[in-house]
Amino acid sequence: MEDIVNGRCGWCGTDELYVQYHDNEWGKLVTDDQTLFEFLVLESAQAGLSWITILRKREGYRKAFYNFDAERVAQMTDEDVERLMLFDGIVKNRLKIKSTITNAKLFLAIQKEFGSFYNYTLSFFPDGKPIINNARSLQDVRASSAESDAMSKDMKKRGFKFFGTTICYAHLQAAGFINDHLMGCICRKNKFNK
Repeated sequence: MEDIVNGRCGWCGTDELYVQYHDNEWGKLVTDDQTLFEFLVLESAQAGLSWITILRKREGYRKAFYNFDAERVAQMTDEDVERLMLFDGIVKNRLKIKSTITNAKLFLAIQKEFGSFYNYTLSFFPDGKPIINNARSLQDVRASSAESDAMSKDMKKRGFKFFGTTICYAHLQAAGFINDHLMGCICRKNKFNK
Protein backbone atom coordinates (compact mmCIF):
# COMPACT_ATOMS: atom_id res chain seq x y z
CA MET A 1 0.00 0.00 0.00
CA GLU A 2 1.37 3.39 -0.98
CA ASP A 3 1.69 6.10 1.67
CA ILE A 4 0.04 8.81 -0.45
CA VAL A 5 -2.45 8.08 -3.27
CA ASN A 6 -3.90 11.02 -5.21
CA GLY A 7 -2.69 13.35 -2.47
CA ARG A 8 -4.42 11.39 0.30
CA CYS A 9 -3.46 8.91 3.00
CA GLY A 10 -2.87 5.70 1.04
CA TRP A 11 -5.17 3.53 3.16
CA CYS A 12 -8.26 5.00 1.49
CA GLY A 13 -7.06 4.03 -2.00
CA THR A 14 -9.36 5.14 -4.81
CA ASP A 15 -12.71 3.68 -3.68
CA GLU A 16 -15.12 6.64 -3.83
CA LEU A 17 -16.85 5.79 -0.53
CA TYR A 18 -13.49 5.47 1.24
CA VAL A 19 -12.19 8.71 -0.30
CA GLN A 20 -15.35 10.61 0.77
CA TYR A 21 -15.03 9.25 4.31
CA HIS A 22 -11.32 10.15 4.41
CA ASP A 23 -11.85 13.67 3.06
CA ASN A 24 -15.00 14.64 4.97
CA GLU A 25 -14.97 12.74 8.26
CA TRP A 26 -11.83 10.90 9.29
CA GLY A 27 -9.65 12.90 11.66
CA LYS A 28 -12.11 15.79 12.06
CA LEU A 29 -12.96 16.43 15.70
CA VAL A 30 -16.42 15.18 16.66
CA THR A 31 -17.99 16.91 19.66
CA ASP A 32 -21.55 15.61 19.13
CA ASP A 33 -22.39 12.58 21.28
CA GLN A 34 -24.78 11.03 18.74
CA THR A 35 -22.00 10.98 16.14
CA LEU A 36 -19.57 9.61 18.73
CA PHE A 37 -22.06 6.83 19.46
CA GLU A 38 -22.34 6.14 15.72
CA PHE A 39 -18.57 5.77 15.44
CA LEU A 40 -18.51 3.58 18.55
CA VAL A 41 -21.16 1.27 17.04
CA LEU A 42 -19.43 1.12 13.66
CA GLU A 43 -15.92 0.62 15.09
CA SER A 44 -17.18 -2.17 17.37
CA ALA A 45 -18.89 -3.82 14.38
CA GLN A 46 -15.62 -3.67 12.48
CA ALA A 47 -13.72 -5.93 14.91
CA GLY A 48 -12.13 -8.62 12.73
CA LEU A 49 -13.40 -7.07 9.48
CA SER A 50 -12.23 -4.36 7.09
CA TRP A 51 -13.43 -0.80 7.62
CA ILE A 52 -14.71 -0.58 4.03
CA THR A 53 -17.05 -3.51 4.77
CA ILE A 54 -18.62 -1.49 7.59
CA LEU A 55 -18.71 1.75 5.58
CA ARG A 56 -20.67 -0.04 2.88
CA LYS A 57 -23.20 -1.17 5.50
CA ARG A 58 -23.38 2.19 7.29
CA GLU A 59 -26.90 2.98 6.06
CA GLY A 60 -28.01 -0.45 7.21
CA TYR A 61 -26.61 0.24 10.68
CA ARG A 62 -28.35 3.62 10.64
CA LYS A 63 -31.70 1.87 9.96
CA ALA A 64 -31.08 -1.02 12.35
CA PHE A 65 -30.07 1.17 15.28
CA TYR A 66 -32.52 4.08 15.09
CA ASN A 67 -30.15 6.54 13.44
CA PHE A 68 -27.70 5.85 16.30
CA ASP A 69 -30.03 7.12 19.01
CA ALA A 70 -28.36 5.61 22.10
CA GLU A 71 -31.52 5.90 24.24
CA ARG A 72 -33.61 3.93 21.74
CA VAL A 73 -30.85 1.37 21.15
CA ALA A 74 -30.50 0.84 24.93
CA GLN A 75 -34.18 -0.20 25.03
CA MET A 76 -33.86 -2.85 22.34
CA THR A 77 -34.89 -6.38 23.31
CA ASP A 78 -34.05 -9.99 22.44
CA GLU A 79 -36.82 -9.79 19.83
CA ASP A 80 -34.92 -6.92 18.20
CA VAL A 81 -31.76 -9.02 18.21
CA GLU A 82 -33.60 -11.85 16.42
CA ARG A 83 -35.07 -9.39 13.89
CA LEU A 84 -31.61 -7.94 13.17
CA MET A 85 -30.14 -11.42 12.70
CA LEU A 86 -32.35 -11.56 9.58
CA PHE A 87 -31.51 -8.03 8.38
CA ASP A 88 -29.09 -7.94 5.46
CA GLY A 89 -28.03 -4.33 6.06
CA ILE A 90 -25.60 -5.14 8.88
CA VAL A 91 -23.07 -7.79 9.87
CA LYS A 92 -25.23 -10.60 11.26
CA ASN A 93 -23.23 -11.40 14.36
CA ARG A 94 -25.36 -12.04 17.44
CA LEU A 95 -22.60 -11.07 19.89
CA LYS A 96 -21.94 -7.78 18.09
CA ILE A 97 -25.67 -6.93 17.90
CA LYS A 98 -26.15 -7.68 21.61
CA SER A 99 -23.00 -5.75 22.49
CA THR A 100 -24.35 -2.69 20.64
CA ILE A 101 -27.37 -2.71 22.97
CA THR A 102 -25.18 -3.22 26.06
CA ASN A 103 -22.75 -0.54 24.89
CA ALA A 104 -25.66 1.89 24.39
CA LYS A 105 -26.70 1.46 28.03
CA LEU A 106 -23.12 2.01 29.18
CA PHE A 107 -22.77 5.01 26.86
CA LEU A 108 -25.80 6.62 28.54
CA ALA A 109 -24.33 5.93 31.98
CA ILE A 110 -21.10 7.70 30.94
CA GLN A 111 -23.11 10.67 29.66
CA LYS A 112 -24.77 10.97 33.08
CA GLU A 113 -21.45 10.68 34.92
CA PHE A 114 -19.37 13.02 32.72
CA GLY A 115 -22.02 15.29 31.17
CA SER A 116 -21.21 13.92 27.71
CA PHE A 117 -19.28 11.12 26.05
CA TYR A 118 -17.13 13.85 24.49
CA ASN A 119 -16.06 15.00 27.98
CA TYR A 120 -15.38 11.41 28.96
CA THR A 121 -13.17 10.90 25.90
CA LEU A 122 -11.18 14.08 26.54
CA SER A 123 -10.55 12.95 30.13
CA PHE A 124 -8.00 10.46 28.73
CA PHE A 125 -5.95 13.19 27.08
CA PRO A 126 -3.30 14.77 29.35
CA ASP A 127 -4.15 18.40 28.60
CA GLY A 128 -7.74 17.75 27.52
CA LYS A 129 -6.95 18.42 23.86
CA PRO A 130 -6.81 16.22 20.75
CA ILE A 131 -3.42 15.01 19.55
CA ILE A 132 -2.00 15.83 16.12
CA ASN A 133 0.63 13.31 15.08
CA ASN A 134 3.28 13.96 12.44
CA ALA A 135 3.45 10.64 10.61
CA ARG A 136 5.21 10.80 7.25
CA SER A 137 4.35 7.23 6.17
CA LEU A 138 1.70 4.63 6.93
CA GLN A 139 4.35 2.64 8.80
CA ASP A 140 4.67 5.55 11.25
CA VAL A 141 0.97 5.39 12.17
CA ARG A 142 0.46 3.46 15.37
CA ALA A 143 -2.26 0.94 16.18
CA SER A 144 -2.67 2.09 19.79
CA SER A 145 -1.51 4.77 22.22
CA ALA A 146 -1.39 5.49 25.93
CA GLU A 147 -4.76 7.24 25.52
CA SER A 148 -6.42 4.32 23.71
CA ASP A 149 -4.92 1.87 26.21
CA ALA A 150 -6.35 3.82 29.16
CA MET A 151 -9.74 4.48 27.57
CA SER A 152 -10.16 0.88 26.39
CA LYS A 153 -9.18 -0.44 29.83
CA ASP A 154 -11.71 1.84 31.53
CA MET A 155 -14.45 0.96 29.04
CA LYS A 156 -13.81 -2.78 29.46
CA LYS A 157 -14.02 -2.31 33.23
CA ARG A 158 -17.40 -0.64 32.73
CA GLY A 159 -18.56 -3.62 30.61
CA PHE A 160 -18.15 -2.40 27.01
CA LYS A 161 -17.63 -5.17 24.44
CA PHE A 162 -15.65 -5.20 21.18
CA PHE A 163 -13.63 -2.15 22.20
CA GLY A 164 -10.02 -3.22 22.75
CA THR A 165 -7.18 -0.72 22.46
CA THR A 166 -6.78 -1.09 18.67
CA ILE A 167 -10.51 -0.53 18.05
CA CYS A 168 -10.43 2.32 20.57
CA TYR A 169 -7.48 3.90 18.74
CA ALA A 170 -9.35 3.61 15.42
CA HIS A 171 -12.34 5.29 17.11
CA LEU A 172 -10.15 8.13 18.38
CA GLN A 173 -8.68 8.58 14.89
CA ALA A 174 -12.09 8.53 13.20
CA ALA A 175 -13.52 11.05 15.67
CA GLY A 176 -10.50 13.37 15.42
CA PHE A 177 -9.19 12.99 18.96
CA ILE A 178 -6.00 11.65 17.35
CA ASN A 179 -5.23 13.14 13.95
CA ASP A 180 -3.15 10.71 11.90
CA HIS A 181 -3.48 12.26 8.44
CA LEU A 182 -0.02 11.85 6.92
CA MET A 183 2.16 14.94 6.54
CA GLY A 184 1.71 14.87 2.74
CA CYS A 185 -2.09 14.42 2.82
CA ILE A 186 -4.30 17.12 1.28
CA CYS A 187 -6.66 16.94 4.28
CA ARG A 188 -3.82 17.79 6.61
CA LYS A 189 -2.71 20.65 4.35
CA ASN A 190 -6.27 21.97 4.06
CA LYS A 191 -6.84 21.75 7.79
CA PHE A 192 -3.53 22.82 9.25
CA ASN A 193 -1.89 25.10 6.67
CA LYS A 194 -4.50 27.82 6.34
